[in-house]
Amino acid sequence: MSLKIRLYGDAVLRKKCEPVKNFDAGLQEFIDNLVETLMDAGGAGLAAPQVGKSSAIIAVNPTLFDPDSKPFVLINPHIVDQSGEIIQEEGCLSFPGIYEEVKRPARVVIKSLTKDGKEVEMEGREILARVFAHEIDHLNGILFIDHISLVRRELLKGKLKELKKR
Repeated sequence: MSLKIRLYGDAVLRKKCEPVKNFDAGLQEFIDNLVETLMDAGGAGLAAPQVGKSSAIIAVNPTLFDPDSKPFVLINPHIVDQSGEIIQEEGCLSFPGIYEEVKRPARVVIKSLTKDGKEVEMEGREILARVFAHEIDHLNGILFIDHISLVRRELLKGKLKELKKR
């Protein structure tokens, strides 16, 4: 079942998420719904708070830049290493129609749990590194507009105000 994506202004987007401790049927159902929502929205990534759940879970859709890949979920992910930097245009499903240049690491290494509770370590470069960093920020209540200058944010004020009204 596709879930409702929360827009900028929703308080859940600014909350630090709780780590997942219970790997039960409810978690699996939520994961399935999160992935379905991501795929329906056509995004590269989606974090649990973006659908109203303050849990440390992200869904990643690498098929947008690697057609042979499959969507996957990371639970309690955190960055353990990063290097380089790339400035690129970035958007967010919680900010429809808004795209800004954001500086992110060119490479990140993350540690996470799978949906089965197994620990994994993954490396992301370029776009995948950006997706990991962006979605992990969501788990800490950080939004992509927090990475842009105050001047750019001021120029977006009208659009942001409209999103808050929705």
